[in-house]
Amino acid sequence: MRTVTLTHGPSVPALGQGTWYMGEDPARRADEIASLRAGLDLGLSLIDTATMYGDGAAEELVGEALQGRRDEAFIVTKVLPWEADAAGLPASVHGSLRRLRTDRADLVLLHWRGDVPLAETVEALERLVAAGDIGAWGVSNLDVEDLEDIPGQPATNQVLYNLTRRGPEFDLLPYQRAAGIPTMAYSPIEQARLLRSPALRTVAEQLGEAPAAVALAWVLRHPDVIAIPKAGTPAHVANNARAADLTLPQDTLEALDAAFPAPARKVPLEML
Repeated sequence: MRTVTLTHGPSVPALGQGTWYMGEDPARRADEIASLRAGLDLGLSLIDTATMYGDGAAEELVGEALQGRRDEAFIVTKVLPWEADAAGLPASVHGSLRRLRTDRADLVLLHWRGDVPLAETVEALERLVAAGDIGAWGVSNLDVEDLEDIPGQPATNQVLYNLTRRGPEFDLLPYQRAAGIPTMAYSPIEQARLLRSPALRTVAEQLGEAPAAVALAWVLRHPDVIAIPKAGTPAHVANNARAADLTLPQDTLEALDAAFPAPARKVPLEML
């Protein structure tokens, strides 16, 4: 599988696994755990979660799924902005580690920018790196103006990016590329809403591929972009994994551009 090298960090799979809304329904728990483990088998070793997801339920699910396989995974979690001060941030991260059943998170992100000064947040994150509690730090949902305010260089910036949310292409992706900061795209199939698009379905049929694989391959066409789709069943994760080996031909890219136009001006960074 193709990899992306994080800023001052290791290389990770370009295609990972998201966990938003996972761990919240007991009836789906067995399938969700099986899905995460199947993803590991397929090389989708980057697993993204957050304190906010189900008030820690997603982290607990990830911790259970990785029992006996922790060393195979690259765990990404996030701290809430109101917990990102000098005292609150280490407490938040240590709570995440308990739920994840591990002594170290590979990457911790500031979930979005709040009132805590970025310098204070970064200093607290750097202390956790020095202590060995986390491997690296990054950010999420930050636009160009926010990134310009950060002391130091984040390992990545996780943002909403997909065929229907192309705003980052105008200035954010070029800025990050110039700064050497890879992008991590969340909701790369727009929480499955993209799969109902007639234009995407037509293109996918012409290629003989699943619409989800085409949508993910479109995001992954950039060598410095990571995609983290959620999959609730092993079959679903297997379908997503197909995107890692799918290169879209030029006429397909042109058809998708026509159906989902690129931005012609600055678009404020969107969030879900």
